[in-house]
Amino acid sequence: MSPENRVILWVDGAIRDPAEPVVRATDHGLTVGDGVFEACELLDGRPFALTRHLERLERSAEGLGLPAPNRDEVSKAVDAVAAAWGDELARVRILWTAGEGPLGTDAAWGPGTLVVAATAVGVPRAVRVAVVPWVRNERSAIAGLKTTSYAENVRALAWAKAHGADEAIFANTRGELCEGTGTNIFLERDGALLTPPLTSGCLAGVTRAVVIEWAREDGIEVREDALDLAELDGAAHVGLTSSTKGMVPVVAVDGRPIEPGPLTGRIGEVYARRHVLERDP
Repeated sequence: MSPENRVILWVDGAIRDPAEPVVRATDHGLTVGDGVFEACELLDGRPFALTRHLERLERSAEGLGLPAPNRDEVSKAVDAVAAAWGDELARVRILWTAGEGPLGTDAAWGPGTLVVAATAVGVPRAVRVAVVPWVRNERSAIAGLKTTSYAENVRALAWAKAHGADEAIFANTRGELCEGTGTNIFLERDGALLTPPLTSGCLAGVTRAVVIEWAREDGIEVREDALDLAELDGAAHVGLTSSTKGMVPVVAVDGRPIEPGPLTGRIGEVYARRHVLERDP
């Protein structure tokens, strides 16, 4: 297996061959997307901000009406995967589903299914974004939850790539700027960083939260403001955050070139420096 396709897989208490069938065909995570997940960076064999990721996993599970996974078991699984992976940069994905259930939308029978896997991840770089013709529903039952129902994101990202971009950007039903398929968005204005509030329907990104905290500690003003989608069109500087990107600059919006901003660059450097030293902020 080539390095970029390498997978370390943990299921049912042990490291498994990634080619081994490990999930039943009636698992609700497979049949109806009744599951939640987290993805965190694995750096030098250690996950970044694991406590925050596990807290969000539990909130997402609660939001879907699922019992929370056993945190000790998840942590041990992550440790086992990290040890098997080694020191190279990677992404660890923690998946928790409702378990076996009917081939329909009635509740699953359980117990839940826990899968932890590590795969290679690329080095963060500047990105181009495109606004997609679909919106996030900030009033949805799963708004703000990190669920396995990701078909909407898959479709949006494919659309963005077909239009020359690397990431898709959603508005919400009110016409406000919301988020990307796997990123939170920041604009620079008048010496401050602006980002949509969680009431926009965006995910409460772990990196988003860390960046807000560390930026403020570094003397950068950060505001969580409702932003009209049109403000993205006129923005001089834009940045994205995610668990595998940190803070990266946007260099094009719908094909319009823009320059990396000073605040995006500054907090990107702060994040790159501190997240190596502070593994569980």
